[in-house]
Amino acid sequence: MKKTYQIEICANSALSCINAQEAGANRVELCAGMPEGGTTPSYGEIVTARSLLNKTKLHVIIRPRGGDFLYSNLELSIMQHDIQLAKQIGVDGVVFGCLDKQGNVDMKAMEVLMKEAEGLNVTFHRAFDMCKDYKKALEDIISIGCTRILTSGQSMNAESGIPVLKELVQLSADRIIIMPGCGIHSNNIKKIALETGATEFHFSGRIQMESEMKFRNPHVSMGGTVHIDEYMQDVTGKEVVLSTIHALKC
Repeated sequence: MKKTYQIEICANSALSCINAQEAGANRVELCAGMPEGGTTPSYGEIVTARSLLNKTKLHVIIRPRGGDFLYSNLELSIMQHDIQLAKQIGVDGVVFGCLDKQGNVDMKAMEVLMKEAEGLNVTFHRAFDMCKDYKKALEDIISIGCTRILTSGQSMNAESGIPVLKELVQLSADRIIIMPGCGIHSNNIKKIALETGATEFHFSGRIQMESEMKFRNPHVSMGGTVHIDEYMQDVTGKEVVLSTIHALKC
């Protein structure tokens, strides 16, 4: 029997959400702060994305900052409020993950957030890749009631993490969805699918879009000592997503 695959696009803007939907993505994970691995997007971004997505599911990352996944009580309170707001807007799911000081899944923090997210689809994100014991973490995440785990197989990218991803798919025994993500593209998605047995995949498909600004001041940077090209915008490319989906299904 031919497998049915699900495609989730890591979308950094409402525009990226539109492009993902037009390319046939099943779901988007809306994030801000992509260079930091994704942070909670603004209210306006979520509301706009919700109004535009009618065929593609909308999930929102709940992550108050970049860095590690050990959260203070203050940060957990922020995350609770962000989940409440996301529910009010009408998102389909939320994405979060908490670890304790020893690198285990922080079950107390997760229980607080899972209670807030009741009724929503919940993905435990790549905090999983930073945990100490992925087999124990898998069982903990299953027990807490998450729908899926986004993971690169505790490796720098999903392709190099294939052995662990395959093991996770087998260990999960259909109790939770294992969704490979990080560095997935048209040249490796079919290989990852065949070798791991996974049926859901997460990638961004981003391209760079140049600003229409004519006047550009080369002497000032909004990032201060952090220099980026401020006249280029990363956005999910419709054709990139289409070609990657085609490579998976052909």
